[in-house]
Amino acid sequence: MRHPLRHLSLRLRLVLAGALAVVLALGLAALGLSLLFGTHVERRAQAELSMQLDQVLAGLARKDGALTLAREPADPRFGQPYGGLYWQIVDGDRVLRSRSLWDYRLPQMDDLGDGLTHSHHLPGPDGAPLLVVERQVQLPQSLGGDRIQASVAVEAGSLEAARQDFLADMLPYLALLALVLIAAGGAQVMVGLKPLRELGVRVTALRQGTARRMGEDWPKEVRPLATEIDALITAREADIDRARARAGDLAHGMKTPLQALMGEAGRLRRAGEAQSAAGIETIARVLQRHVDRELARTRAAARARDARADVGQVVRGVIAVLRRTPEGSGLDWQSRIAPGLVAAMEEGDLAEAFGALAENAARHARDQVTIAAAMAGDGLIHLSLTDDGPGIAQGQLTALTARGARLDQGGSGLGLAIASDFAEAAGGGLHLENTGAGLRAELRLPPAPPDRAGDQAIS
Repeated sequence: MRHPLRHLSLRLRLVLAGALAVVLALGLAALGLSLLFGTHVERRAQAELSMQLDQVLAGLARKDGALTLAREPADPRFGQPYGGLYWQIVDGDRVLRSRSLWDYRLPQMDDLGDGLTHSHHLPGPDGAPLLVVERQVQLPQSLGGDRIQASVAVEAGSLEAARQDFLADMLPYLALLALVLIAAGGAQVMVGLKPLRELGVRVTALRQGTARRMGEDWPKEVRPLATEIDALITAREADIDRARARAGDLAHGMKTPLQALMGEAGRLRRAGEAQSAAGIETIARVLQRHVDRELARTRAAARARDARADVGQVVRGVIAVLRRTPEGSGLDWQSRIAPGLVAAMEEGDLAEAFGALAENAARHARDQVTIAAAMAGDGLIHLSLTDDGPGIAQGQLTALTARGARLDQGGSGLGLAIASDFAEAAGGGLHLENTGAGLRAELRLPPAPPDRAGDQAIS
């Protein structure tokens, strides 16, 4: 089973991958910044609590032999029950605490003998977590000289709320940054994949015959592929040239044996073996016809590479000739030829192929022959002749259009074999169909590439 992502274009895959990477990266950045901000807020809170602790210790006094807090800290939250900010002093079994603690006693840590300030996360009133800063202090003799433990705490929820607010304020900017980065990544993908789009366009131009080679003007990552395609085209052209040369050599080589057969048939006829001579002559003529056709196809294919034929001009010339023949003079010749059509054929070959079809149409048409030519969606020139004759019997048409069928079998005299040979040699073909009011024969021909200057511009 094929993975559904295989159907996605490279452009969409890269854009999606880039977008996912941007979202993940910014998500991690948001998490990291949030944690850093939370750490910074906690440090600031610890510093403020340490100052509050110093204020609490500075306000200690002795009254009637008992330790008391003569000056309360200025922050009003200390005087509000469960106000979120608390202080506590433990002097032996006696506990002094802020009004905000009410009847709650802050938990104490036992390892504070170094006299330094320590911070902890401890449970507070109603189980709310607290950030506690505490210190063990040796009081001076004026205050009794006792060792006390002083603590100041703030609810940690306020710190978490500050971190959440920071994250909420940061998210819109991160989303905007994500959109900008994704758009920039999409633009980068478009620019980066542009050579691949041009590669497809150039391959299409090669297939349609509007370019001869891929050329060298490619980025270094794509240039090896273009070079290999050009090398493959060169090797294919060389193979085709060799095959054409061998076919031509074979056809030429058969001429002498055929002439010898015809001479042998003449000798037999003079010797009174007329029946044997007729059989040999029939076979020799069939072979000669095949040889002539192969030679014509070889010549046409060899010329087709750089050949150019103006379709409209050739059609007009053939019609002008047929109008002066007995069969064509009485017909209504209608033509719709798109301007600027140039086929990759020699004008003589196109005239012979089209002339064979036109003669056939003139021979079988009753009153009218319609000719049309235009560039079709398959990249080929479609040159069609439609007559109003009887057409071809459906059984014979099916046999003629079957793969591997021979168009010259049966001595039909339709000229289809000649037209098909020249069209196939040029890289096109012949299509036949009954229209209900006659036969439609259509030559499908490759367009000629631009002239040499145009070629250079493309490649």
